Amino acid sequence: MPETFLPPAARTAGRVVVWVLGLALLLLVFAIGWLGVRGYLAYWHLSAAQQKAPAIAKDIDNLSAARAALDDLAEDTSNARSLTSDPIWQGAEGVPWIGPQLAAVADVAEAVDDVVDGTARPIASVAGGFGVKAFVPVDGRIDTSVFSALADPAAKAAKVAASARDDVASIDRTPLVTPIADAVDKLGGLLSEVASGTDALARASALLPSMLGADGPRTHLLLVQNNSEWRTLGGIVGSMTPIVAKDGALALGEQIQARGIPSYPDSVLDLGDYRTIYNAKPGRFLQNITQVPDFRLTSQLATEFAKRNGVTADGVMSIDPVALSYLLKATGPVTLPTGDVLTSENAAGFLLNEVYIRYPDADQQDLVFSAAAGAVFTALTKGDVNPGALITALGRAGSEHRLYLWSAKKADETVLAGTTLAGEPVQSTADTARMGVYFNDGTGSKMDYYVTPDVQLSWSGCGTGSTPRTLSLQVTLTNTVPADAATSLPEYITGAGSYGVPEGIARVVGEVYLPAGFAIGPSTTSTGAGFGGAMIDGRQVLSYTFDLKPGETESVSIDVVADTDIREAEAWVTPTADASRSPIVDASCDPTGSDLSLR
Repeated sequence: MPETFLPPAARTAGRVVVWVLGLALLLLVFAIGWLGVRGYLAYWHLSAAQQKAPAIAKDIDNLSAARAALDDLAEDTSNARSLTSDPIWQGAEGVPWIGPQLAAVADVAEAVDDVVDGTARPIASVAGGFGVKAFVPVDGRIDTSVFSALADPAAKAAKVAASARDDVASIDRTPLVTPIADAVDKLGGLLSEVASGTDALARASALLPSMLGADGPRTHLLLVQNNSEWRTLGGIVGSMTPIVAKDGALALGEQIQARGIPSYPDSVLDLGDYRTIYNAKPGRFLQNITQVPDFRLTSQLATEFAKRNGVTADGVMSIDPVALSYLLKATGPVTLPTGDVLTSENAAGFLLNEVYIRYPDADQQDLVFSAAAGAVFTALTKGDVNPGALITALGRAGSEHRLYLWSAKKADETVLAGTTLAGEPVQSTADTARMGVYFNDGTGSKMDYYVTPDVQLSWSGCGTGSTPRTLSLQVTLTNTVPADAATSLPEYITGAGSYGVPEGIARVVGEVYLPAGFAIGPSTTSTGAGFGGAMIDGRQVLSYTFDLKPGETESVSIDVVADTDIREAEAWVTPTADASRSPIVDASCDPTGSDLSLR
């Protein structure tokens, strides 16, 4: 109908509708342009921050420079946060499809800014006052005031980092386009690392002053595990060395050789359910205290053995030669009185194998081990240490379950609880099924240096909402010793036929601690004589024994089944002499089907 025939009110209403639609369209175009420009600028600032971060981490030795660089980086993250938090951006977050993308970007920008401003900058501000070199000993002493000064900012930073990690983890990935979902996943992984790192710093800052004797002298026992003769936590304990800490000063005491400590007719402490698998051996012989998969009990056994031999200890530390090789990257090579030179490349092989070939007498071996411990201790405490490399070495050793720490003081144990250093028994969580895959030597020798374990973990039944799910473990053991080992290797390595095991054969006694809530599936098999078992603290444990001839391979396959939504799994494996094999094997369910995602 022509406009001239419309009533005036209708014509006016029509113009209003046109004006409103036109204004709305104009506002929409403006909003899209606004969001596009601000989105691009936010992306630019986040990209700039991402490019600057590695350089800061690489130059961490120079904390003054790091503080300035962090201020610059913080400006980028703050701008990105501001650009993605204005009213127009927030209003658009409710729009279908595009809204979740904008909300995710805003959440990411907020989390990154929180971490930089509430974690990295405060720590760098305090640490910059004394420099990163203050974290390492000088002339045998560590300045405990460094950690005291860091305690409060580190604790606050840990809370900020954990909150940022949780915020990003809670972002719903379902409506996100692939690039944004991938970016959120990647950031989530990075924030988990940051949260772990700041948590470790907070705990260390709270723990170390007292353990280093700031509140009175402390005596710690240093255990060096020998991965050539397997025990659950790594290897036998050949010796204990007291380390006395007083106001940050560290002094090495006289080494206590395990061969010189008598065995006892029964366990020196109550072993609880562990006795059903290991009998009384962990509490009768010092060499066997690492047979239980709980470093807290191992430490209590160690202090009891020490007490019965005239030494009172307040704590226990444990390390293995592979972890020592990591530390040597920070100290550089050390020379022993024998003329042998230990480097990060040869230390593990020398201490776990070559020493038995070059020094067949047990007393000579003990002297070499004592000299090696003293040389590494001196190198670590004299002050000529690369602090960045030292922190990296300690972090790697801890994450690989090659470094443990225990304190007899309840307050210290509370700080350690839940960390890899505490050495607590493997436990599942709400989202991760965990099992223990442990090896113990049955040869009475150093043959395990030649045994190669291959541990594989996989899921099936991983489709969305499908239960039950099956978690499959495959353990394969191969004896790589030379065919003529019986005649070419020293008896101290082959075992000389002890315990009824012919020379050249490696007897491995394995235990698998199943995840709580999982039942054994029908496909569980062994190429050996089958499985034994027991219940430990309410969880099922399978055991098996292999006698491996030179070149021989044996394997076990264990399936466990549960009605569960858990999609992550880990196997904690006895750390071996091979640094290239991670003691943590993990697997993830693919939610789109039954495929396995191995990492």
